[in-house]
Amino acid sequence: MASNNLTYQFKTANIIIKLIVINVVLFLFATLGSWMFKTSSGALMEWFVLPVAPESLLVQPWSILTYSFLHFDFWHIFWNMLVLYWFGQYVLNLFTEKRFLTIYLLGAICGGLLFVLAYNVFPVLNGTLAYLIGASAAVRAIMIFIAAYTPNSEMRIFFFNIKLWQIGVFVVLSDLIQIPTSGNAGGLIAHLGGAVFGYLYAVQLKKGNDIGAWFERLMDGLTNMFKPKKKSPLKTVHKSKTRKTTPNRTTVSSTKSPNQKQIDAILDKISKSGYDSLTKEEKDFLFKAGKE
Repeated sequence: MASNNLTYQFKTANIIIKLIVINVVLFLFATLGSWMFKTSSGALMEWFVLPVAPESLLVQPWSILTYSFLHFDFWHIFWNMLVLYWFGQYVLNLFTEKRFLTIYLLGAICGGLLFVLAYNVFPVLNGTLAYLIGASAAVRAIMIFIAAYTPNSEMRIFFFNIKLWQIGVFVVLSDLIQIPTSGNAGGLIAHLGGAVFGYLYAVQLKKGNDIGAWFERLMDGLTNMFKPKKKSPLKTVHKSKTRKTTPNRTTVSSTKSPNQKQIDAILDKISKSGYDSLTKEEKDFLFKAGKE
């Protein structure tokens, strides 16, 4: 009963809660799994983290998304999920869950692509983080999207209110300032990739251009592929190609039957002299013919 209740709670929860649950479950799996198998979390999840080498990315292309659901540090996942919850509420107040998920996933993809690109273009990054994990780029996309779409909305922090655009500017500048001195320069660049996507999406959406519409159609197509097809309750009737003639029906021909000739004669008599002019035999015949 408890498992059924948890399943129901998960199915009926909004997309923010579902994403938080998925991230937390995978974090616990990596942490407990590494302890049970006496190995590192990195070794357990090496096929799902985002590698820096393009050839490695071609071997495991799914990692452009899977990396954003992995965390190997408690405070990393704690702050990411907290910020996702705070800013995600603003997004869901204005948009559908499908659009929320589009921003989240495309933000993760853009952050991951910028990370791989920067790592292979700028030699200064060599020797730093060799792979990428964490939902930070996806969370940045959500944060900057809503900060750009509704910049004057306010968030209560401790005893005062701060506008969303001010929070967005502070976070982006903080990432930029830390890149030269941080040992996680690649991760910070991924944050910027998510932030840039979130900003562009919001700006274009305000102009009436939905740059994420193609991704929503892609998600719909993939979802429909794995949906079980419902069987039609209607039975199929197989029709024979050979046309059968109903035995009760008389085939119409140019030659009239004797009975039909007699009926026509009686009807002519009625039209000329009336029904009362018919004999008893003619009336009985017409009565019987009407029953056939």
